[in-house]
Amino acid sequence: MALQPIILAGGTGSRLWPLSRELYPKQVLKLTGELSLLQATLQRVHGLEGAVSSMVVVGEEHRFLTKNQIEELHLFPDFSILLEPFGKNTAPAICGAAACMVNQGRGGDVLLVLPADHLILNAESFVQAVSKAVVLAQQGRIVTFGIVPDHPETGYGYIARGEGDRVERFVEKPDQATAEQYLASGKYLWNSGMFAFTAETLLTEMKRFAPEIAARMTEAVDKGKPDGRFFRFDRAAMAACPADSIDYALMEKTDKASVVEADIGWSDIGSWQALWAVAARDGDGNAVAGDVILEDVHNSLIRSEHRLVTAIGLRDTMVVETADAVLVAPMDRSQDVKAIVAKLKKEKRPEFNIHRTVYRPWGCYTTLEMQDRFQIKRITVTPGARLSLQMHHHRYEHWVVVSGTARVQNGEQSFLLKEDEATYIPCGTVHRLENPGVIPLELIEVQIGSYLGEDDIVRFEDEYGRLPE
Repeated sequence: MALQPIILAGGTGSRLWPLSRELYPKQVLKLTGELSLLQATLQRVHGLEGAVSSMVVVGEEHRFLTKNQIEELHLFPDFSILLEPFGKNTAPAICGAAACMVNQGRGGDVLLVLPADHLILNAESFVQAVSKAVVLAQQGRIVTFGIVPDHPETGYGYIARGEGDRVERFVEKPDQATAEQYLASGKYLWNSGMFAFTAETLLTEMKRFAPEIAARMTEAVDKGKPDGRFFRFDRAAMAACPADSIDYALMEKTDKASVVEADIGWSDIGSWQALWAVAARDGDGNAVAGDVILEDVHNSLIRSEHRLVTAIGLRDTMVVETADAVLVAPMDRSQDVKAIVAKLKKEKRPEFNIHRTVYRPWGCYTTLEMQDRFQIKRITVTPGARLSLQMHHHRYEHWVVVSGTARVQNGEQSFLLKEDEATYIPCGTVHRLENPGVIPLELIEVQIGSYLGEDDIVRFEDEYGRLPE
């Protein structure tokens, strides 16, 4: 019987805007060290006793970003990524992973379900908690991990412990007074959103308490299609699947729920204040990252991504700077960042979903200048990668190679460009860019035209399986 880590990598972490964006979400950010939260989670499960290569559940739009981050670790030679065409919350994602396991003849294996974006500081205690959970899961229990609280937190749900390892009940996020009562009682644990169970047990209980989700996700797997490292849930079946969390769909209803107490140095890093609480701080209580100079600042989070940030006389304040946005707020209003994100989304502003640097399966591009009829980009192409064969209806492009070597298809011509060499792509011309070298290809692209949106791309060939835009 194997232990199968299931990493849930959906969501965007909107309360960590402006660093977290819809197309560059919280789990791929390097918030607490040299690894992203996703990579740290993968590293944590690597080497667990009985564990096999990880299975990651992620939305279609994040598939290549996720794949690249996994491959950077060089830990999992045979990992798999389950692709959700729609975000339907945690119950369908977990149910789909379990159905995949059953289809592989591995219904008796234990699934260890972990969010991709949590921080765990005590690795040894984590391993011990997982070991206890695996034993219970093998006995047919559905196990959740309860975090030992160290303060009266109002931002988490709670678990009331029953006799032995049993769960008495799950409790919604409390108000301050109730949270203080929970802490004083010693009976309540924070609900971490981490679980362990066998695939067969999970599906059996889902069929009992959430039959529509179980049916639709089983269909989504049966009709799904493998695509290299990816497995795509069937789009029509998942569209018909109800959206619900695993807590509401199952955990609050099943009589098989057990809890393992986990004092593991856990945080969901659900806000800038939560990040400040676990970050290294200076003598004045400040968590500082990037190019920052402070004068008389205390108990604040100041983060610079692209330029010098200075501050004077701040108390309990967060300042987060990126290339295209700056957030300033009292620390105790960190939960309200999602209200700003909602306004950005309503106004259809690009700062809601993308940074100036946008990642693609072949590399990335950074927008350096944007005006009504022209924009300038820096394009980086990974060695051996190439863009799709494409054309544009409304724009002309000028390419200048800064470093590396470019293989260019420009209409009927194909040729190499080296450093300080350039080419011009007329509007309506079929073209392609490739990096045949062993170092990254860097070039400057100047676009000129009446419309410069990313949806002005007609793809004729694409090795990454992307649909025409």
